[in-house]
Amino acid sequence: MNWIRIAAVTALLGYPGAATAKEAVSCGGAAMLGGAQLNCSHVDAEAPPQFCTYSWALHTPAGDQKIVEGSFALPPRASNVTIYQGSGFDSALSNPIVICRGSN
Repeated sequence: MNWIRIAAVTALLGYPGAATAKEAVSCGGAAMLGGAQLNCSHVDAEAPPQFCTYSWALHTPAGDQKIVEGSFALPPRASNVTIYQGSGFDSALSNPIVICRGSN
């Protein structure tokens, strides 16, 4: 049984860890009091402009779910840019999902 443990530890030590890249875009959103808003900032001055897509599940007062989605470009040093703003929502069913990639 010890040889299984030794093999497992050896495999884990030889396996490279997952690398995480520094995020170039920071976003935050909220839904309350009948409205929803998503804001983003370009936070890495070294990164190129970012092309991003977003998806967000929101809840209406009638009990329905609505998915809002879209895309946007964010230039370097852009700060607190309103990406989405809408009305008719009382809460968020999920956090906004924002996926970006640099464009050279």
